[in-house]
Formats: sequence, structure tokens, C-alpha cells
Amino acid sequence: MNNQAYKDKVVIITGATSGIGEACAEVFGNAGAKVVITGRNQSKLDATSKKLQQQNIEFLPILADAAQEEDNQKIAAETLAAFGKIDILINNAGISMRALFEEMEMEVFRQVMNINFWGTVYATKYCLPSIIENKGSVIGVSSINGFRGTPARTAYTASKYAMNGFFESLRTEVMKRGVHVMIVAPGFTASNIRNNALNAEGKAQGESPRDESKMMTSEEVALAIFKATKKRKRDLVLTTQGKLAVFFNKWIPGIMDGIVFDLMAKEPDSPLK
Repeated sequence: MNNQAYKDKVVIITGATSGIGEACAEVFGNAGAKVVITGRNQSKLDATSKKLQQQNIEFLPILADAAQEEDNQKIAAETLAAFGKIDILINNAGISMRALFEEMEMEVFRQVMNINFWGTVYATKYCLPSIIENKGSVIGVSSINGFRGTPARTAYTASKYAMNGFFESLRTEVMKRGVHVMIVAPGFTASNIRNNALNAEGKAQGESPRDESKMMTSEEVALAIFKATKKRKRDLVLTTQGKLAVFFNKWIPGIMDGIVFDLMAKEPDSPLK
């Protein structure tokens, strides 16, 4: 990796205290970028800060809740005050859920939408003027669920479809102004997003229902995002399973309904009957 590839670029990464977000902070930071990391847990923000310090990465930690509009205003304002510009925004903050829609409390649905969708909208809104000025990039870490819905994940799927539609529309608005907009759709990734996924009552489910050892690592996803951003790609769909799901859902959606149901019903403790 060229250590000067992103020299003096300012990169904001939301939800950067674990998983893909933290890995992105390390990858972009080691390529010379000035990295702004956000998270809503101070101890986790401190832990990530320590990792970046040990790698001599220039960074700015900001305690912020992605679901709060004023916190996103603060992220943009503090970044501009510290570094004078914003080149790249990686909308990574997110939360998952696992419960049947009929059993789920509506507050859980709202919480997932507020973090995944509205958090993305807020961050993009307040960072976009500087990104346009610098002909930079807006990146959304979406999901294969943004292309193919899965049962027991209605709120998560809805939030990712909304993200994809938002970015497709935004991309078309700014495409003549030198701004790069990319949707990233990781497949199943070994990170704590499934451990923190909400159940029907809004509590963290705890153990992941999937074998994390067979998935892409957060570091592999971050490196793929890094390379795709450099090439200013439009979309980044990861894993063979993810690519096949997107392709077949476009051409044989009815058959995919049955395939997806059967696959998700085989998860340990699946809520599907």
C-alpha cells in the first residue's frame, strides 16, 4: 500500500469504534489520511484512539450518536475546525436486528431506521458542502440486504434499501460536480454487528447465530473499501455469496424467496417456523 496515497486527505468514519469502521480508520490512516472517528461509547472511542496512536495515525475522536441530527452537525463542524476540510465521508455507523416483524416492538424498527438511514442522511447533509468543494467521496456501508430482503430482518433490510435509494439519487444530483458516491454492500462479515443485533424487545441478541470464522474479516472489507474509493467505483458488492444473491434476485426473485427462507430458517435459534 502506498503510504502517501491519501496524504493530507481528511476522512470521516462514523461508527469507527469496532469492526469495519475501526479497520477503515487504520487502513486510511496508514495511507496518510487524517482520520476522524466517531462513536457513541466513550470507552470504546478511547480504545480505538489508543490503537491509532500506536500506529502514529493523525486522528480526531468525536463522541457522537449517529441517530442524533445535532451530533452529526457537531461532527462536521469539529472536523472543519480541526482540519479545514472534508474529503471523504464513510457512513458506517449501523445496527442490525433479528426478530419477526409481527413480534417486534415498533421502537426497535424506529431505532434501526434512525441509526442506519437517518444517521447516514444527517452525516451526509452536513459534510456534503465541503466534499463538493473538494470533489471528494461519499461512501455508504450498506449491505446485501439493501438489494435482497431477508426474513426476520425487516427493519434492517428497510434501512439498507432506503440508504441505497438515497445514495443513488444523490449520486445523480452531484455526478457533474466531481463528487464520487459509492454504495458498499458487504456480505456476512466477522464483526460484532450480529452480537449487538436487536431482538424483538430491543435488547442485544448476544451470540452471533453464524459461524464468524467462515466470513470476510473487517480488515478485508476495509481494504476493499480503500481500493474501491481510490478507483472511485460506483458500487462494491463483496463475497461470492453476496454477488450471487444480488444477481439472482434481479432475475429470479420468486425462486430467491424460497431459497432465502430456507437458508435463514437454518440459522441457530431462527425465529422462522
